[in-house]
Amino acid sequence: MSSECLFCKIINKEIPSEKVFENEVVFGFRDIHPQAKEHFLFIHKRHTQNLNDLVETDPSQLSDLMGAINEFSKEKNLHQSGYRVVTNIGKDAGQTVFHTHFHVLGGEPLKQFGS
Repeated sequence: MSSECLFCKIINKEIPSEKVFENEVVFGFRDIHPQAKEHFLFIHKRHTQNLNDLVETDPSQLSDLMGAINEFSKEKNLHQSGYRVVTNIGKDAGQTVFHTHFHVLGGEPLKQFGS
């Protein structure tokens, strides 16, 4: 955990969030600036900066995160109509919090890329 990381502070309950999922290693919460009707963030409780860092240092985290998203999507019935999973890597991609996280968006038809 990073003492300066916003998401680490959310995991430690130093900053409030609207939790939607939690298990031993993954935490999910509502995005405070939703880009879809349903917009959630999923983070691993072990800090990595982005997907590249995660794959290089602890690739098992990816399985933990995708398994949690799969479980959550079934609980929320997002798996039936569909949902999008997105991660940003670096400033040019729009990453603003440097703790690996995945956006889960759904609950409505989403725009196609390039539209």
